[in-house]
Amino acid sequence: RSCLSSLSLLFSLFQVVHAHKPHFMALHCQEFGGKNYEASMSHVDKFVKELLSSDAMKDYNRARVYLDENYKSQEHFTALGSFYFLHESLKNIYQFDFKAKKYKKVTGKEIYSDTLESTPMLEKEKFPQDYFPECKWSRKGFIRTRWCITDCAFDLVNIHLFHDASNLIAWETSPSVYSGIRHKALGYVLDRIIDQRFEKVSYFVFGDFNFRLDAKAVVETLCAKATMQTIRAADTNEVVKLIFRESDNDRKVMLQLEKKLFDYFNQDVFRDNNGTALLEFDRELSVFKDRLYELDISFPPSYPYSEDSSQGRQYMNTRCPAWCDRILMSHSAKELILKSENDEKIVIYDHIGPNVCMGDHKPVFLSFRIAAGAGKPIANVHKCCVVQ
Repeated sequence: RSCLSSLSLLFSLFQVVHAHKPHFMALHCQEFGGKNYEASMSHVDKFVKELLSSDAMKDYNRARVYLDENYKSQEHFTALGSFYFLHESLKNIYQFDFKAKKYKKVTGKEIYSDTLESTPMLEKEKFPQDYFPECKWSRKGFIRTRWCITDCAFDLVNIHLFHDASNLIAWETSPSVYSGIRHKALGYVLDRIIDQRFEKVSYFVFGDFNFRLDAKAVVETLCAKATMQTIRAADTNEVVKLIFRESDNDRKVMLQLEKKLFDYFNQDVFRDNNGTALLEFDRELSVFKDRLYELDISFPPSYPYSEDSSQGRQYMNTRCPAWCDRILMSHSAKELILKSENDEKIVIYDHIGPNVCMGDHKPVFLSFRIAAGAGKPIANVHKCCVVQ
């Protein structure tokens, strides 16, 4: 979102790299360049150069960077950025060419930007406008790449789903209308990556899903003993504000709700014990339980954080805090992750920079090991394993 938040992100990212020393690292970004991408694309180039040339990344001798910077194309622009880094110790890493339908060995460092439509090493799509007609020009979509490491093939999908346009509309029904739109878009992506054009492999889908808590249920729980006041516009009679007050205690205001205001009097409920008490209202993934798996969440809601550089832990009062940023996987991908009986920390799902301001989203990461050949149903059948 800004130079400062980019530097904060790099610093926090390098701390994670130093701590976990990944041999293969995938970094997925959404809204690359920020909301004012036309003015900010120069910062993007600086960020990329800093990332590729930094001392922290010196042992990664191969890299692939895919940046959708073509903001003049209303039809295709997604503002997605996908980075992949390969440690020098990794041998024989292959990336899939979707046009040639074969794997190619990865060597050197390459950056692709502007028009990714002509790059055969990925699939990119922007969701159709009619998925989210409220938004004049949405940038939501996905980028998919396929890799083969230690004889194990998998897809990595960078995704950005639709947001909640109005807190008031989100509050009206349970599940909300926006939840239904995200459901439709995610279902489309999952159908797309397992269709008949290519062999089926395990897949990881990560990015900003914009999953929100069930707003109606959350408000009814947080304000169970409150009375509600409805304020309407004088000219249209449209509801523009809801005020929830305690029944006693001098009618103290607990929550004010507007289109882009969610002002709850006690933010600690979203931070205490990583917001665990609110996880029961995180329900959007339940529709996909037969298709997607997620490790237990043990970090606080990842959005919407204050963009004030001195308020790294503070939420903005624009939306109800929620776990928007996630890392999901197919059930076959779950089986690929090597779990050690002696070290429970071998698989880590957490957020980055808990006390550092880096924009309104807090990045999340998943660190794990894949056992060599773990995905091969029968040894030596394929150059790269196939998991149905």
